[in-house]
Amino acid sequence: MSDSSVRRFLFEGLDIRGAVVHLGDCWRQMQAGRDYQPTVAQLLGELAAATALIAAQLKQPGRLTFQLRGGGPVQLLVMDCNEQLQMRGMARSNPVVLPAPVPDLLGAHQGGQLMLSLDLPTARQPYQSYVPLVGDSLGAIFEHYLAQSEQLPSRLFLTAGPQAAACLFLQKMPDADARDADGWHRVTQLAATVKPAELLGLDAEALLGRLFHEDMSHHGIRVYDALPVVYHCPEDWDKVRDMIRSLGRPDAETILAEHGEILIRDDICNRDYRFSAEDVAAIFAESGGRSLN
Repeated sequence: MSDSSVRRFLFEGLDIRGAVVHLGDCWRQMQAGRDYQPTVAQLLGELAAATALIAAQLKQPGRLTFQLRGGGPVQLLVMDCNEQLQMRGMARSNPVVLPAPVPDLLGAHQGGQLMLSLDLPTARQPYQSYVPLVGDSLGAIFEHYLAQSEQLPSRLFLTAGPQAAACLFLQKMPDADARDADGWHRVTQLAATVKPAELLGLDAEALLGRLFHEDMSHHGIRVYDALPVVYHCPEDWDKVRDMIRSLGRPDAETILAEHGEILIRDDICNRDYRFSAEDVAAIFAESGGRSLN
């Protein structure tokens, strides 16, 4: 059974909603064979938790991709997740990345950006939006993004370690002040006391009970069923063969003559696809030798 999930919850008397994200096996599989430095892995794990949180809100089939790009020592973070919460991701960084403030790591002041791409089968092209990297943590960057996109105050508490990544999310709904003028302030102050070890080590009910015991007693918290999250990076040889076919036979044979094989690197899934001269000949034999050039 997966130990990676998103669990939504609602403060029933306060009109405040939230979610607890815990990524265990999914996060460990995403790191396997990557040798990320701890600082890079922590950022990527926090991005994975935030992406799972937002993808869990997709109302129709689609694929959500977040990219953080900048001029810092961590040049690229990518996380990609569909409505079934099948996710994958990667980081690209300098060979050595020392601990530093998040804006410096990501090059926030050198034009760093958070890009959202939402690819829906019903849309002719993906929806894309860009926001500057505003905030001193990945949680703050996503709070700024959500304030821009949803116009609702939100708080995100993110953490990640070698074995797990986690997120506690809170969002103030339109009727919150009418229900309890101090509710949002009180709940966010309590949430801000959460420790990384609690986020990583407690299940949703235990975490909410630890942080919001009094509000659970007075107002009640409804915790919804877990939505499982899985790492999903299947091999796709047909897609790669189509890429070679689209090169055309002359260009494919030129690459073979220079390198002895065609090597296609799939960075996000950490996988190499290798094709010998015989493999390439078979690809063009299947397509009748026709070039798509």
